[in-house]
Amino acid sequence: MRKSLLVILPGLLFVSVLAQTKPGADKSWISEFQVDKSDLTNIGRNPYFILEPGYALTLEQGTERLRITVLDETRVIDGVETRIVEERETKNDQLVEISRNYFSISRRTSDVYYFGEDVDIYAAGKIVSHEGAWQAGMNGARFGLMMPGSPVMGQRFYQEFAPRVAMDRAEVVALSGKLKTPAGNFNQVLKIIETNPLERGSEAKYYASGVGLLQDGSLKLVKYGKI
Repeated sequence: MRKSLLVILPGLLFVSVLAQTKPGADKSWISEFQVDKSDLTNIGRNPYFILEPGYALTLEQGTERLRITVLDETRVIDGVETRIVEERETKNDQLVEISRNYFSISRRTSDVYYFGEDVDIYAAGKIVSHEGAWQAGMNGARFGLMMPGSPVMGQRFYQEFAPRVAMDRAEVVALSGKLKTPAGNFNQVLKIIETNPLERGSEAKYYASGVGLLQDGSLKLVKYGKI
């Protein structure tokens, strides 16, 4: 998944927070999810995450663009048939990154789980790295919770759990905000703050019910819907 760190914490504060939130140290960050895998499916939606083939979001800021598309493709990861969601990031019409992300959704709770990603990072039109790629069930990695079916204020959970590779985690900090984007004005906006114990800083993401991601860092939604 795309990562951009926008808020740099003061050094002393960061050391304190990091010391408290190393994997396994801070029990308030949920990192293991007791899920019956037979309950998971590769198609569906909850209020803030649409996992239906053909659904797409486009976010932009200046010459930067992020295109998120739910593909009509699946892949079995860690014994679960997951849906592939492609993220294509460009700047000045040049490829920066393409990732293929693997998700499933609970039939019972509508929680969306994240099973990993394949990553291609580009420079001058060529692939130069696969940094950040991971898969649940390999090298100690396990699936995370991408989006709860019913988010609760203060909820804190790992979205990725791949030691030393990908450890994004999320905290629900608002459920009823407002946000203006080129695609429209939205109420009852969900705000999530993402951090990573492997990196400094934090990032805010905003979601609207029935739409999904509204803002990722400085990128704002300009278009959404079935393609």
